[in-house]
Amino acid sequence: MLLLVIGLVVFLSIHLVPSNVELRNGLVARFGDTGYKAFFTIVSLIGFVIIVFGFHKLQLHPGKNPQLWYPPVWCRHLVVAFMLPAMIALVAAYVPSRIHTMLRHPMLVAIKIWALAHLIANGDLGSLILFGSFLAFAVYDRISLKKRGSLGPLGTKTGPAINDVIVIAGGTALYIVFLLWAHVYLIGVSPLS
Repeated sequence: MLLLVIGLVVFLSIHLVPSNVELRNGLVARFGDTGYKAFFTIVSLIGFVIIVFGFHKLQLHPGKNPQLWYPPVWCRHLVVAFMLPAMIALVAAYVPSRIHTMLRHPMLVAIKIWALAHLIANGDLGSLILFGSFLAFAVYDRISLKKRGSLGPLGTKTGPAINDVIVIAGGTALYIVFLLWAHVYLIGVSPLS
């Protein structure tokens, strides 16, 4: 459990830096834009890896991860259904499209859907900590972005209609990869079981 918490603190702390404009600007002024981005990326990756290992470890040792409630089976079907729009939103975060413009901050939409769906379907303490932390962060960050008037890295670029097709196809492909292979490989649990 401690490894998961450490990973969350590292990952979410570095992601809070952009919401403090003065701190972010100070770091960019001191280390340059490239230095800031490199540091941000490295710390994010370290936090992410620790989160994955920490959560995976909890799945291997259920005695260290108490079950707080027992969600009904239909909740797992709900997660499988919700993850398709989450993956499409995730891809939309990186492709200028009408879907990106409509969602405004598609990465945060993807995180909120992912976190909420997994909170509903998992009743263990590790899941509550992991998905609850990400859901709280995504809600906070969306409010922060709205106050700052930030449009994200793609701004208001919409791109041609083919980009919407790319977003949907890419999100669907990513969904299938996670459904059939990546979720079991990374997390140790099959979403189809």
